[in-house]
Amino acid sequence: MEGKDVLDIITLGEAMIVFNPGSTGPLQFVNTFEKRVGGAELNLAIGCSRLGMKTGYISRLGNDEFGRYIRHFIRGEGIDTSQVELVNDYPTSLNFKERMEDGNTRTFYYRNQSPMKALTVADLDENYFKHARVLHLTGIYPAIEDSNIPVMEKAIELAKKHDVKVSFDPNIRLRMWTKEKARAVLEKILPKVDILLTGDDEMEVIMGEKNPQKIINQARELGISFVAVKLGEKGSVGYYQGQTVEAEPVKASTVVDTVGAGDGFNAGVLYGLSQNWDLNKIMQVANTVGSMVVRVVGDNEGLPYYEQVQQRLGEIERIER
Repeated sequence: MEGKDVLDIITLGEAMIVFNPGSTGPLQFVNTFEKRVGGAELNLAIGCSRLGMKTGYISRLGNDEFGRYIRHFIRGEGIDTSQVELVNDYPTSLNFKERMEDGNTRTFYYRNQSPMKALTVADLDENYFKHARVLHLTGIYPAIEDSNIPVMEKAIELAKKHDVKVSFDPNIRLRMWTKEKARAVLEKILPKVDILLTGDDEMEVIMGEKNPQKIINQARELGISFVAVKLGEKGSVGYYQGQTVEAEPVKASTVVDTVGAGDGFNAGVLYGLSQNWDLNKIMQVANTVGSMVVRVVGDNEGLPYYEQVQQRLGEIERIER
């Protein structure tokens, strides 16, 4: 993978218009909304791009005003959109967020006619995979529609064919499928994964295990080389090259919106791996990025640039004026 066209990260998934509430409380009592852009895989791509990685995105959007808005937004983040197409007959997907005073959120999806249904196995460009270093996937894409499962499997096949590392976040959304269906589909993916970025609750669904060390042991038995278990306010646990690190949480000064924190953590890990950092630094930076996301309303607005991470860590001085 040599040359200027090499992408550090490519990812495959659905982007959506996110309607953020103008006030906190139950959604039925909210009267105003602000239009934003979201989607776990896109958040990851944005996070990686802002940290300094060359990033590409594979997706389908509705050929409508929302789809055009999202594509322009993605381009504005410096992400390659050569594999993003607008398609007819499918409206761009929407979600409405409910945000409570403590920062906790619920999401209500309107994606039954997802444009991602228009993406087929034949649409995957092998050359795009050939010129990538890492393919990042989540469990959200196969949850949208059963027909997405063979597309995801083909993407993994192309990655393996060209020695592209497979990064995976189960990202289980129980509003989209049952625990039983999620486990049946996702446990088949794990043996093909190189980098596992997961929450302990998600592995309880898939493996029946919530203890980070036991999760790491089972992941290693499957041949997974890097494991990060996200524990929310308790920090995270990472494993790589024979070393296990329990990373202390990085406290956020305020918590206004928890959505996107996990995607930010993932971006921090993938950036650290691309820089060949030791595990301690990778986990510290990942926790820091995640903590910075929750201070800002929106799915990806709080994802930091690397200079901001350095300032948060005290590595460089922040000049106010």
